Amino acid sequence: MISTTNSQATGRARFAPASGLLVIACLAAFAGFAHASDPATVTFSLDFPNSDPEHYSIAVASDGHAKYDSSGRISKGSDEKDTYHADFSVSDATRARIFDLAAQAHYFDGNIDSGNKKLAFTGAKKLGYTDDKRHTTADYNFSHLPPVQQLTALFQSVAATLEFGRRLTYFHRYQKLALDDELKRMENQARTGELAELNAVKPILQEIYDDASVIKLVRARALRIMEMGNTVPAPK
Repeated sequence: MISTTNSQATGRARFAPASGLLVIACLAAFAGFAHASDPATVTFSLDFPNSDPEHYSIAVASDGHAKYDSSGRISKGSDEKDTYHADFSVSDATRARIFDLAAQAHYFDGNIDSGNKKLAFTGAKKLGYTDDKRHTTADYNFSHLPPVQQLTALFQSVAATLEFGRRLTYFHRYQKLALDDELKRMENQARTGELAELNAVKPILQEIYDDASVIKLVRARALRIMEMGNTVPAPK
């Protein structure tokens, strides 16, 4: 009887620490999984006083979610400034290209500026990369590194698209007669490959197309641009 009790006690003593270790291991694994599931992010920002917009930033996560923020004049003929924010999803092709170029640029770890002071100032630019292992940023005006040049061009094309979205939102609300010229410019730039991620502004284009108070010519142009969003590739 004593032997049985001691054996049971020994079994319980051996089981308790093992159970505790199992719980700790599970919690550690869960914490590691949660941490690892945080998406990596590539960011780009540009500050260029007296331009329109004078500031904007783009953040693209590895899950495809993106956000855009800018500040600039409400309209071309106004000195009044406003801020703009948009959440959108980038295409798989653009997302993959952004992260591939970031890897080629060594995640912006180090100096990426050309250092040539004779070059014209084209805005204070910053690229950044964040994941569970690193957090790096680099400032530049112009870079000789091909991956940085290509990323800059891509982000500027995305920003141009989002700025059309900002202006179209304002014009649709306050100056519908200005929509025709704005959409005409947008369509031309989309056809020449100057814009990227047209689907990012599909909601406002859809609103314009669905608005019976907007003339048919303008609505038809909005529809064409939406259709182009499914065929125009991201610039290389």
